[in-house]
Amino acid sequence: MWPLTVPPPPPLLLLLLLLCSGLAGQTLFQSPEEGWQLYTSAQAPDGKCICTAVIPAQSTCSRDGRSRELRQLMGKVQNVSQSMEVLELRTYRDLQYVRSMETLMRSLDARLRAADGSLSVKSFQELKDRMSELLPLSSVLEQYKADTRTIVRLREEVRNLSSSLAAIQEEMGAYGYEDLQRRVMALEARLHACAQKLGCGKLTGVSNPITVRAMGSRFGSWMTDTMAPSADSRVWYMDGYYKGRRVLEFRTLGDFIKGQNFIQHLLPQPWAGTGHVVYNGSLFYNKYQSNVVVKYHFRSRSVLVQRSLPGAGYNNTFPYSWGGFSDMDFMVDESGLWAVYTTNQNAGNIVVSRLDPHTLEVVRSWDTGYPKRSAGEAFMICGVLYVTNSHLAGAKVYFAYFTNTSSYEYTDVPFHNQYSHISMLDYNPRERALYTWNNGHQVLYNVTLFHVISTAGDPW
Repeated sequence: MWPLTVPPPPPLLLLLLLLCSGLAGQTLFQSPEEGWQLYTSAQAPDGKCICTAVIPAQSTCSRDGRSRELRQLMGKVQNVSQSMEVLELRTYRDLQYVRSMETLMRSLDARLRAADGSLSVKSFQELKDRMSELLPLSSVLEQYKADTRTIVRLREEVRNLSSSLAAIQEEMGAYGYEDLQRRVMALEARLHACAQKLGCGKLTGVSNPITVRAMGSRFGSWMTDTMAPSADSRVWYMDGYYKGRRVLEFRTLGDFIKGQNFIQHLLPQPWAGTGHVVYNGSLFYNKYQSNVVVKYHFRSRSVLVQRSLPGAGYNNTFPYSWGGFSDMDFMVDESGLWAVYTTNQNAGNIVVSRLDPHTLEVVRSWDTGYPKRSAGEAFMICGVLYVTNSHLAGAKVYFAYFTNTSSYEYTDVPFHNQYSHISMLDYNPRERALYTWNNGHQVLYNVTLFHVISTAGDPW
């Protein structure tokens, strides 16, 4: 239950802390006329995401005409509370001072009584010095007088606030408790429905880079298992872009950062490129000098299946702009396993194919029309292929292809290429983050996804 005691005004902004790997929300888009609009990011440092829901103006909550007045009253209550805290602190401080002066005054009184009308010059000077220590007491007493007036004013404000809140409570009674409760429960149900649809959205932003480690050569790849449970935080590390066979498996991300607690896998066949991916306990990679896809199972340390990708170019025939035998790139998003490559039949344009992770057979393919040699790197989110226009500094996410509608659009999403040479870029749907290998640095980016949920509850 959200702590709603009165219906809030439209558009209603509610921050939901959801147990998913998301990042704090950004600037809100304009509220739609009909339907809800959600704007959420990928991963926060504390492992939570923040979703912001904007409810349309037609919401039943818009009938509450006293909500603005209630917010004003709550602001006054907060001001009164803060004023009382200041008074309490000041009173405590002054009381301590008065108590210390009390001892001094008793000492002076005893000295004056003992003098019996006659004082030496030395004694007079000592008394004069002691009296000077009492001078600040007058300002403290004046502050007490001012604080007394402040307390009278605050008492009057509290009395007025109580009357206003009583009037609002009486007016809210016109709604009826059951009606108010029903409206709040309906609102909560709609918010839950929205939260359940937050798995996918349109990419609208990429965060600043987070450098995890600087390790290895200029080219390589690193990744986590997109299908592993949250408790499994193993990291796999593959240095180099061709003829490599050594895969390091670190127990946790912390171990990867420190370079400790790892085991080594020696692949039976070398890899080509950096477009590898770990999916459900297996490594999918391109066999060197071939268009063969290999599925290597880590636990059994064996190849479960390998299959040629029909017509796919290899051996630097159709690489990304940076070369590096990047002809074939494997990806995983919310819907499964994908392969990005090019064939002669497609005239060098990027082909996206959905693969069966068990047999490696092509389920369906799309010709995006985007030349692969003009692409810096690419990644999949929610069935959408996003392509950067360069692997160097100044790169941005420039092109998006939507497999659900077989359509595309040009985008302009800034992408800060901190180390000026990206040779691997993959999206992890479990963590909602981009993994990159950037000139020998292992880097993470959070992503911002934009969601619109219609009033009826259908995704936009």
